[in-house]
Amino acid sequence: METVTSGYGLIEAPVWDPQRGLLFSDVFGGGVYCVTPGGEVSTVIEHRRGIGGMVPHEDGGLVVSGRNIAYKPADGGDSIVLLDRDVDADRVGFNDITVDGTGRIYAGSLGSSPVFDDGREPQAGQLFLVDLDGASRVVATDVRLTNGLGFSPDGTRLYHSDSLRNAVMFYEVHPDGSLGDKQVFTETSRGAPDGLVVSKDGAVWVALAGGGHGVAVYDDAGTEINFIEIPEPMCTSVCFGGDDLHDLYIVSGSEGSSTEQAGAVHRVRVDVAGLPLGTANVAIPT
Repeated sequence: METVTSGYGLIEAPVWDPQRGLLFSDVFGGGVYCVTPGGEVSTVIEHRRGIGGMVPHEDGGLVVSGRNIAYKPADGGDSIVLLDRDVDADRVGFNDITVDGTGRIYAGSLGSSPVFDDGREPQAGQLFLVDLDGASRVVATDVRLTNGLGFSPDGTRLYHSDSLRNAVMFYEVHPDGSLGDKQVFTETSRGAPDGLVVSKDGAVWVALAGGGHGVAVYDDAGTEINFIEIPEPMCTSVCFGGDDLHDLYIVSGSEGSSTEQAGAVHRVRVDVAGLPLGTANVAIPT
């Protein structure tokens, strides 16, 4: 394992861009960054804090989460909101997002939660689907703290971390994008499940936050088959990258570390390849 870059507050939303390298956000420090395989870092989006999820869009920009789901144009123009928060409806923001094979976006919403620390009692979040025409709808409810999202290799199953339940759930995916009943895929004992990614063999790689110190790997039946340890207690997310998608990128935050800027990007070579992340193709409002 090697450390590619470090010195961040809370790294989230790692996404592999074949042309540029690894994109990631710093939730506390703000901004989206790109680090090349050689370790050169550049700024992609300045200032914006709270980005917990990110996917590329067919138009060349990025769809990011936070207080809303928004499209950030590649030319640096103003953000365009695709799905807004609604505090009165206990939807104070959004965390991880992903895309299916058609380009639709799945996004986890946060109710009032410890993440936002606004003094209210925690409320359950939801999973939203943003369809190709830009319309959105709720496809799952009763999510205590939404985190990682990822599809099985055939696209028929959606995995979802619910951190406050210490469990990874799964849903059967219907052709219209709706989801079947929520089922428990696995419960985590080392730490709270955070970001996740799925490899070509169907294994689910789950970052364990809250003192988890690494990534647990589960077969498609939910049995732990491997664990990859990192130095930081707060392991926040994970994704595959490199030309052959055999490089596993593991990101972390500062919580539980001795310094405030302990968040890092680590890379380890693994035997199995990851699944390439698709691109969003939802309509952008004009």
